[in-house]
Amino acid sequence: MEATRNFRSAAVAWAARGADDTSAAETARARAADAGVRRIVLVEGDSDLVAVETLAARQGRRLEAEGVCVLPLGGAMSIGRFLALCGPDGLDIPVAGLCDAGEAHCFRRVLGRTGAGPQRTLADLERLGFYVCEADLEDELIRGLSPETVVGILGEQGDLRSFRTFQKQPAQRDRGLPRQLQRFMGTRSGRKSLYARAFVEHLDLDRVPRPLDRLLAHV
Repeated sequence: MEATRNFRSAAVAWAARGADDTSAAETARARAADAGVRRIVLVEGDSDLVAVETLAARQGRRLEAEGVCVLPLGGAMSIGRFLALCGPDGLDIPVAGLCDAGEAHCFRRVLGRTGAGPQRTLADLERLGFYVCEADLEDELIRGLSPETVVGILGEQGDLRSFRTFQKQPAQRDRGLPRQLQRFMGTRSGRKSLYARAFVEHLDLDRVPRPLDRLLAHV
């Protein structure tokens, strides 16, 4: 795990400094080799990383041992920089990915510039190994579990009182329970990652959301 974390840190530093930073590039390449990285999964943020790794473990897989590294972009707008780092002029490592529906246009535009051709539909993205959540990851997991089950998980985590207070806010009163739950996940730093793990741990493996299921089948 330490080697994989070191590679993640080096890749993020390289992306921040720019693809032409020779020192950052050398560090990232060396750490990719140390970690045995053979495929990279690009996701928007830390909660996506937690969900993918937790689900893989529940399916009996050890992504690190397989040479699969999940790499958070820190936001969909960074997809271009990270694809450049992973591509033939960078690490030259195959990539796959996961994104929210609202950010799919960023992925389509950038992937279309890589020589893969126009990415007009979700099927076009999936042929390249990139999968789109219907709204976002939280929405997919809430539907996979059922809103009522998610409320129970909030209780297990000690957040039910906070959620009931949140539901009473004027902006939330007219929203349905699934939307309220989805919005609640983003109200505190670290909450999305906490619940990404808790939701996946409670998920019936026969009801894995399609984007997560197909992504892990791809890699």
